[in-house]
Amino acid sequence: MTDVKASQTAPFEDLTPDFILDALDSIGLKGDGRLLALNSYENRVYQVWMDEAPSLVVKFYRPARWTDQAIIEEHDFVNSLADAEIPVVAPIAYANQSLFSYQAHRFAVFPKHGGRAPELDREGVLEWIGRFIGRIHAIGASDVFKSRPTIDIASFGIEPSQFLLNHNFIPVELVDVYEGVVKHALESVQRCFDRAGDVASLRLHGDCHMGNMLWTDDGPHFVDFDDSRMGPAIQDLWMMLSGDRAEMAAQLNDILAGYEDFYEFNPREVYLIEALRTLRLIHYSAWIARRWDDPAFPAAFTWFNTQRYWQDRILELREQIALMDEPPIMQGNF
Repeated sequence: MTDVKASQTAPFEDLTPDFILDALDSIGLKGDGRLLALNSYENRVYQVWMDEAPSLVVKFYRPARWTDQAIIEEHDFVNSLADAEIPVVAPIAYANQSLFSYQAHRFAVFPKHGGRAPELDREGVLEWIGRFIGRIHAIGASDVFKSRPTIDIASFGIEPSQFLLNHNFIPVELVDVYEGVVKHALESVQRCFDRAGDVASLRLHGDCHMGNMLWTDDGPHFVDFDDSRMGPAIQDLWMMLSGDRAEMAAQLNDILAGYEDFYEFNPREVYLIEALRTLRLIHYSAWIARRWDDPAFPAAFTWFNTQRYWQDRILELREQIALMDEPPIMQGNF
């Protein structure tokens, strides 16, 4: 299978209902004509009702975001988790492959799984989630990605901020202010990484927030490993923390109570929590900017290229600079 080149505009405009059904038909799956678009901006995801079979979920990948090899690495990682009986939603293989192409699009098919958002304030829920993330990381640490990138300052901070500055997304009167603030923020991020020291990098979920975790009476299951990358373990933990410092420390303690049953946590990684949050904020703005030619983005993010938006981002980064200068939320002899 060859890698697909990016469409410069409207990358998914040809995904009509007939196209989707024809793509599935090309691998022997017969839909009954009913489709439901599911929430996804990066890719296009649909629930498809099948003839005489349970409905499936089909994901069409954004052209040229990942190479075929990178997508297959993600699939292999998720399958290794499923083989270890970790509750993840793995792609379905047909004729021993899980990545398919139809005309200019690549796609994968998944079983349909329901669930609800976890109730984080319920006793034992964070510890339960921590156990499964610890199991994910134990397997994630057993090998490395060769075709998928690493979460680091260069790819999540320096390059995205330069993209924003070089492509006229920031109002002219705020360019100098944003440039100065983001430079200061990235210097603070670097100091956080320096304080953390030599932190191991492992295969991660990469985008482990509550929207990618569905809860049933049997506990959590994890979906959408599309952003899976190499990085520090804390990346899959910090997005579950909210509230003031004391609340976040208590939440992290609860998570680690389950997590460390399966994987040892390096306490120095707490220095990276606000640094990784800062990188995510910078990267998020650049992610929207890079997708601006996709009609779904201007329609969904109408506020993106307004002066108010960038004033808020500047304030947000200043707040992050202050937070990165504070001691970590958990203290220890490290």
